[in-house]
Amino acid sequence: MTKNVMTIESSATAKEAAELMAKYDIGCLIVMNNDKPTGIITERDMLKRVLLHFRDPRMTRVGDIMSTPLIASNPETELSEAMRLMNERRIKKIPIVEDGCLIGLLTLTDVVRSTGYLEHIITSLCSRCKWGKNPSNTPP
Repeated sequence: MTKNVMTIESSATAKEAAELMAKYDIGCLIVMNNDKPTGIITERDMLKRVLLHFRDPRMTRVGDIMSTPLIASNPETELSEAMRLMNERRIKKIPIVEDGCLIGLLTLTDVVRSTGYLEHIITSLCSRCKWGKNPSNTPP
């Protein structure tokens, strides 16, 4: 998961949100209200709820266009469970919350990167073991 999560207040404008996303080259911001995560605003939210409705991004508040309720998970959640939740809810990002505090963000990109890394480690380990040298790929 990403630990340095960018946030924005629900009272901020869509223009401010777009500027933050552009500045940090990110696709979403967690929306905060009284220091608690309450929603998420994504590039898709901006497209569907601002651009396609001809809303003025300088006047449109993040709280009016964010996706809510916030679908979140906790740090003890197994990766497979988080992936199931992402698939079921058709989302690509899950904030990680502990005791009401935002501590990270798990994205589909994080999952893909970790899967590739784990595959590399497993392949490397298997190539060093005696089973990796046996043509039948079964223990001798």
